Amino acid sequence: MGIFSRMSDIINSNISALLDQAEDPEKLIRLIIQEMEDTLVEVRSSSARVLADRKAATRRVEQLQAEADSWEQKAKLAISKGREDLARAALQEKREIEEELEAVSTELAATDEHIAQLNDEIGKLQAKLNDAKAKKKALVMRTQTVESRIKVKRQVNRDALDQAFGRFEHFERRMDNLESQLEVMDMGKDVAPSLAAEINALEQDEKITAELDRLKAELGGGESSKDA
Repeated sequence: MGIFSRMSDIINSNISALLDQAEDPEKLIRLIIQEMEDTLVEVRSSSARVLADRKAATRRVEQLQAEADSWEQKAKLAISKGREDLARAALQEKREIEEELEAVSTELAATDEHIAQLNDEIGKLQAKLNDAKAKKKALVMRTQTVESRIKVKRQVNRDALDQAFGRFEHFERRMDNLESQLEVMDMGKDVAPSLAAEINALEQDEKITAELDRLKAELGGGESSKDA
């Protein structure tokens, strides 16, 4: 089933309104254009047949007019020869031909009106078809623009995410470095002292003890002098 039921539906259609109501405007505009093109082919075919009929009718009019003129000449000849009876018969033939000529002429006039109507309809249909094709082009460009914007937006979001992840990774590396520095500063604190270190500590302890004893002795000697 087509979108339009008759020629007037196409001519009076509001393509923009149809597209606004469609779930898939791009698909609908393709169908509209296809139906318009099919209808245009049909109308042009009908026009070709009507034009052919008009040519046949025109030839018939010319033929009948020639016959009517011929019978009139025969009637004149009969009168000039004093044969009024033959003149009447010739005029009767002419009258019958003129009646047919009138009918064919009326048919030809109607055909001309039909051709004018078809020509007008073809012009309007062609205008509608051009309008539909322009809307299709605009719709395709709009779709491409939207798709490009979506692609760019996705790329921007992707770049923003990449930058965020990059900053996070940089922060993690800094934290790793700081933690490593702290670990280095604590290195050796929990390691048992070596033998040389223990002996050295004992020597230091003996020196401190000897120095302490010396000081005590000096202090003790000083106090004895004061008592004496």
